[in-house]
Amino acid sequence: MNKALILVVEDDAPVRNLISTTLKAHDYKFIVAPSGENAIMEAASHNPDIVLLDLGLPDIDGVEVIKRIRTWSNMPIIVISARSEDTDKIEALDSGADDYLTKPFSVEELLARIRVTQRRLSVMQAGASANDSVFTNGSLRIDFAAGCAYLNETELHLTPIEYKLLCLMAQNVGKVLTHTYITQKIWGSSWENDVASLRVFMATLRKKIESTPDSPQYIQTHIGVGYRMMKVE
Repeated sequence: MNKALILVVEDDAPVRNLISTTLKAHDYKFIVAPSGENAIMEAASHNPDIVLLDLGLPDIDGVEVIKRIRTWSNMPIIVISARSEDTDKIEALDSGADDYLTKPFSVEELLARIRVTQRRLSVMQAGASANDSVFTNGSLRIDFAAGCAYLNETELHLTPIEYKLLCLMAQNVGKVLTHTYITQKIWGSSWENDVASLRVFMATLRKKIESTPDSPQYIQTHIGVGYRMMKVE
């Protein structure tokens, strides 16, 4: 699975070398870009499988890089940044980033985030997110065509909102979805600030799909940011 081509966008030479050395040691192919404009050019030229992107670049802000790449590509983008405020994470994720890793980070966590993104890519490439297919994740199964969901082959009795939430999370396995993104997709822009209601619906959904809701296996909470469906082996 380590054959992915990764674009490393980082202007800090020590950090760039750390990431490059880590990728090389784990048999990943990679290219590097020290600036935002260079990153956009390399992304367009090489079409990498994953982009590792610093936000504090010397020419243009990393969020602008995300927005410009998103005008023509859905390639996964993992932000690696010293900006640790929730507002910074939300801005990057709402602009189109798939994940957010805060500096300083461990190489083990970086590799884990890359693996999660690769699994999401595999799911997408297998067509599991298509509306006419069946999505399977561990003991969870969603038949999009029939509009039904099952856990351990037992049909789940979900409300329409719970089912829509489950489908949205399943169609974005491994990707952090912000509160704003979810509420806009489920209810429309008028609900975009109603995070309290989203938490209630997510809690009821978890009670139905998690064997231990307090230690969720499927849906992970990113406090202050949003939710992510994890790939279950």
